[in-house]
Amino acid sequence: MNNLIKDARHIPVDDTGTTVSFSPITLDAPGRGLPLELRITGPVSGDALPIVLLSHGHGPSNYIPSKDGYGPLVNFYAERGFVVIQPTHLNSKVAGLPAGAAGGPLFWRSRVEDMSLILDRLDKIEALAPAFKGRLDRAKVAVVGHSMGGQTAGMLLGARLTDPTDPEAQDVNLLEARIKVGVLLTAPGNGGDSLSEMARTNYGFFNPDFSHMTTRNLVVVGSDDASAHLTVRGPAWHADPYYGSPGAEALMTVLGAKHGLGGISGYDARETDDEDPDRLEVVLRMTWAYLRSAFDGDDRAWAAARDALHSQASSQARVDLR
Repeated sequence: MNNLIKDARHIPVDDTGTTVSFSPITLDAPGRGLPLELRITGPVSGDALPIVLLSHGHGPSNYIPSKDGYGPLVNFYAERGFVVIQPTHLNSKVAGLPAGAAGGPLFWRSRVEDMSLILDRLDKIEALAPAFKGRLDRAKVAVVGHSMGGQTAGMLLGARLTDPTDPEAQDVNLLEARIKVGVLLTAPGNGGDSLSEMARTNYGFFNPDFSHMTTRNLVVVGSDDASAHLTVRGPAWHADPYYGSPGAEALMTVLGAKHGLGGISGYDARETDDEDPDRLEVVLRMTWAYLRSAFDGDDRAWAAARDALHSQASSQARVDLR
């Protein structure tokens, strides 16, 4: 029982179970510049466990943007039946390459390729994490990404990208067909005139085409997430994936939330600009319910969560459906 949770406790979720975590797991990755390190966390019991690939953001902390961050999200999902796999992408300060290395500063292409590499090497991962051997349901794979990780998730779900400064990055298609559903948490929006001068100068790859993002997905935004260093449009910018994606099924707006959505990236983390345990719990419960319904092939968990949000926690968030 978490005594910090009030409104969110009305949103139904499964009971918690004991988890186990293996880290570091290291995969050879020729041409990447560094081997791929990851963490895998999931229930100690149960079979046919769904897989969630979690893509971290690009924040100011040394360790949170890595396989060792996002504890609130990882623990919540794993305690309730999902196996969460967290790679350390190359933009990570703790184990990444210098921003000036090939593919930098944010290594957008490598981040997407990390997830496909993980799916290619599930046998190897199971061998290195024997508690999960034979227990993963490879037909049930989701991707969840926060901030820059939201762009990574979007590309895996079919969004395309054009970087005006890179002749080799024109209408790039990195759709990963093995991923069946996704959640984009405060992901970047459209490029061009939507970007700040800093983003146009340094992040030309923030120029997506969401019209090809046909894999089903939930987009989550904060009502107060202005992200002025990246966009001139304010919080509405982060909702662009919902309005541009044929696969977007719902938009959840977390009321009063900024980029941290109440604290998804870490417990008591300096990255969190809007720490609020109840707000965080709403994000955790609602995204879990969305994924649970997607994995189960019916709408019961997601519908029950939406009903509870509307009747008991409407001051925390709202959900718009297609």
